[in-house]
Amino acid sequence: MSYPIFSVNCFKFNTSFWKYMAVLVFASLTPAVDVLAGDSKHSSETQQLMRGAYLTRVGNCMGCHTAKGGQPFAGGLRLSTSFGIFVTPNITPDKGTGIGLWSKADFWQALHEGKSRDGRLLYPAFPYTEYTKVTRQDADAIFAYLQSLPPISQSNPPSDIFFPYNFRPLLAIWRALYFKAGVFQPEQSQSDTWNRGAYLVQGLGHCNACHTTRNVLGASKDDALTGGQIMGMGWYAPSLSSRMEAGSGDWTTEEIVTLLKTGVTERAVTSGPMATVVRQSLQYLSQEDADAMAVYLKSLSENESGTVASGVTFSVMTGSLLKHLNQGRQLYDKHCKACHGADGKGVPGIYPALAGNRSVMMNPPSNAIRSVLNGGYPPTTAENPRPYGMPPFQQILRNEEVALVVSYIRNTWGNRSRLITAIDVDRNKDSRY
Repeated sequence: MSYPIFSVNCFKFNTSFWKYMAVLVFASLTPAVDVLAGDSKHSSETQQLMRGAYLTRVGNCMGCHTAKGGQPFAGGLRLSTSFGIFVTPNITPDKGTGIGLWSKADFWQALHEGKSRDGRLLYPAFPYTEYTKVTRQDADAIFAYLQSLPPISQSNPPSDIFFPYNFRPLLAIWRALYFKAGVFQPEQSQSDTWNRGAYLVQGLGHCNACHTTRNVLGASKDDALTGGQIMGMGWYAPSLSSRMEAGSGDWTTEEIVTLLKTGVTERAVTSGPMATVVRQSLQYLSQEDADAMAVYLKSLSENESGTVASGVTFSVMTGSLLKHLNQGRQLYDKHCKACHGADGKGVPGIYPALAGNRSVMMNPPSNAIRSVLNGGYPPTTAENPRPYGMPPFQQILRNEEVALVVSYIRNTWGNRSRLITAIDVDRNKDSRY
């Protein structure tokens, strides 16, 4: 299943129309591995456009540069952070409101150096801290594709950045402390496949933009994908290097590929922002690139020792604790057991298991709480076109009841983690948390 990127109303019937149509058709319907192979019957220009279309999807550019219900790539999406609200720009080739006057060098400067066409320093809400690792060849291909799109005239409101962060010269200090431009350099001791995966994860995929802990100035504390709270979304992006969270050292590469391309395996189900990334971007990975990412991600934690279970173990089950968990069990039996089972094992590939589920036991408990509050679906993908979903319980259960049922699933079937309070639940109703 593929998703049409543009509405027919967007088309402008000019000399570039058929070139654009060819690129769109191939990018949407042709397997990426064939696109990248370079069929001799296509011109080098068309091959570059097809490659750019593929790379643009891998980088999920449309995900940020498209407002909800808005025109693709025309910007206007509001990103709420503790530093203010950033509004994404129009990156269609419109000369008045987009990047129609930009050159390849201008675009490269933005990705590689974090500078706009006029030399202004960009805020790192645009993840140039990761995009700097993208090669010039790939940057040029992405730019060529963006320039082939129908121009959309759309002026977006300015970002509303809080004082003192709106004093742009402070960015020079931030960059001196936390940013170093540099294209990805392969590690000679690793295989070509591992290096390709590292390039995609660290650079174009910009996974570290979410899966990292940030300091008070919004800078990533490391590049090890150790997990962190996603600003403005309320979700926790788990560590990809720890088996306690989402490390995949004990997974097969085939399992990792399946999760990347479908969002669902017998061990895990993607949800929240990650489900969106799979739907909009990762499902379109070529098999070669998906394998490469899997090899790299697996390597991050395959040598880590320790058990999966996290949190605390109760040495003594007090009467009050037993009463607390029993109340949670009653709520679970009423609202959850029909799908997830009395044993918490769910139905593989349909309803995720809660027993031994790392996402259930993680601290912070944001993801488990938000899943109960908001429900949701795994991503709709070509290989999983009709995923089973979970209804929201925010309007059915009070905060205290959500806390009870989440505490129960975090401490049953061998799970052990801290209890949840009504305050935890209330905080997770605020998307800014």
